[in-house]
Amino acid sequence: MQQNPTNTTCGVMEGKLPGKCAQMVFPYIPMQDMNPEVYPQGEALERGTLFPGLDLPFHVEMQKRAGKSGPAVELMALNFAIVELGLYLDTHKDDKEAFALYTNYVKLYQEGKEKYEKLYGPIEQMSTARLGSYSWLNDPWPWEYEGGTK
Repeated sequence: MQQNPTNTTCGVMEGKLPGKCAQMVFPYIPMQDMNPEVYPQGEALERGTLFPGLDLPFHVEMQKRAGKSGPAVELMALNFAIVELGLYLDTHKDDKEAFALYTNYVKLYQEGKEKYEKLYGPIEQMSTARLGSYSWLNDPWPWEYEGGTK
């Protein structure tokens, strides 16, 4: 007879999973100071954080797959830095230096994305809307280019 997941009673320190209970985790999130040191975008992407104080390097596999240079990797590094800074600014909205860096990275990303898409095609599915035809699944994919060109 199968156990009914709705009848599972879990203890205070447990969470419900389908048909059983599991121990809860309590994450620790260190609080960042104002104006923290930041890695350059490429190093941040490699390390998995923009902030040395939160350094938990786990993007070694990304390096193996994407390489360390090229226009697509530069855009990924910028996008990563933008997201990290955005998360930081969610809790440090008055940090003017971080906001200036965020604004600069957004501008660089937009310019780089425009140049990339002129050379290689859309990098985001939504970009096809302004191209006049749906060309998202055309081969080759950006990582399949030899020598950085089609």
